[in-house]
Amino acid sequence: MTNGDRKHLLFVWKPSGYELREADGDAPPVGTLVEVDDRQEQVVKVGQSPLPNDPRPCVYLQAV
Repeated sequence: MTNGDRKHLLFVWKPSGYELREADGDAPPVGTLVEVDDRQEQVVKVGQSPLPNDPRPCVYLQAV
């Protein structure tokens, strides 16, 4: 898998509930700030995908 093929998931809170989104590249480490829907979110956990048999890491975010 080349760097361009790497993907990870974002676990994003929305007023309507949580949403999983796919993102390109390696998963950012805990503490990193990322922009989601024009707002800053902080990575609070990097874990396994909640989807069965999915090898992508999942990044859990919290609003800053």
